[in-house]
Amino acid sequence: MTKRKKVKSVFLSSIHQNAGKTTMALGLYKIFKERKLKTAFMKPIGQQYVHVGEFDIDKDSYLIGALYHFRKRIKDMSPITIGRGFTEKYIFNPQSDELRSKIVQSFNALTSGKDAIIVEGTGHAGVGSVIDLSNADVASLLGSKVIIVSEGGIGKSIDEIMLNKALFDLKGVEVLGVIVNKVLAEKYEKIKKTVEQGLKNKGIRLLGMIPWDSLLKAPTVEQVRGLLGLKLLCGEDNLDRRVHHTIVAAMEPQNMINYLKEGTLVLISGDRIDNIMVAVSSHLITREQKNLISGIILTGDLIPSSKIIEMLKKSRMPVLLAESDTYSVAAKLEHLICKIQKTDKDKITEATALVKKHVNVDLILENM
Repeated sequence: MTKRKKVKSVFLSSIHQNAGKTTMALGLYKIFKERKLKTAFMKPIGQQYVHVGEFDIDKDSYLIGALYHFRKRIKDMSPITIGRGFTEKYIFNPQSDELRSKIVQSFNALTSGKDAIIVEGTGHAGVGSVIDLSNADVASLLGSKVIIVSEGGIGKSIDEIMLNKALFDLKGVEVLGVIVNKVLAEKYEKIKKTVEQGLKNKGIRLLGMIPWDSLLKAPTVEQVRGLLGLKLLCGEDNLDRRVHHTIVAAMEPQNMINYLKEGTLVLISGDRIDNIMVAVSSHLITREQKNLISGIILTGDLIPSSKIIEMLKKSRMPVLLAESDTYSVAAKLEHLICKIQKTDKDKITEATALVKKHVNVDLILENM
């Protein structure tokens, strides 16, 4: 009988949700492939999913499967998805062995003939404990070494890293090291020097430190429209514009101009014709250069006159309509989380470049 070769397995965990695991997965996957490593990906437990045929597939698994054209194994890449009511049903009827078996079967199927696999967890080390499958449990089950993804900071970040590491230690899982993400440029050198020493004092490797990149957080106008359930008035040809800034145009027009930057999404009550006109004028003046305004949201379920609408259409700016008042829409935008999608080619390219430049991939591969 031919002995199956040992696969390099790395498990991406984090100190909390949305710390940047998917960014790391995209970058590492591309780099592994460039180094001629036959690489697989899986997210054993998914909380956000899309319907693919008869299956519910985790969004990150779907993204990587679609990007790298191996959707034939998509169900193995996302063996368990937790939909509404899943947790409650499990609590009254635990089926730990069945779930663990599903994960292991999918892992074995994906790693057959492969050199490496990237396994993405969900949130911090303890997420999933309620169904007896915390990130620490799953990493232990698969024999993976763990990379913890943190965010910029010193004391708080190291405290949270150590808290997460304690659970991995409890489950006998080796923490390969830490990648610190979203570090502000003006604090980068100080944080890198201090965190690296702080982790070294704890016997933990710093594998990389990635600077803050506004592009990775910026949704398109179309994504804002979809996530907030807004109607489209006009500008359908330019819905792919990125939103880098948002302003509430409740001030006087002469003051509003000072807040307009490249990629600004302007929230305006539908009856504030003065500020609508300022937005249109600013857009038209700068259109030959960079797009100053990415789009407008007219709030309060208020629609301007037909002449103003005609002017908006001629500007070709995306204009969305919201039933809610301006400040309610602004609050939703403030907490908007937009995961990378397969259409975000600029984000995917940027994520890969950041990992390649700022993460010590050689050190990761040597120790996997």
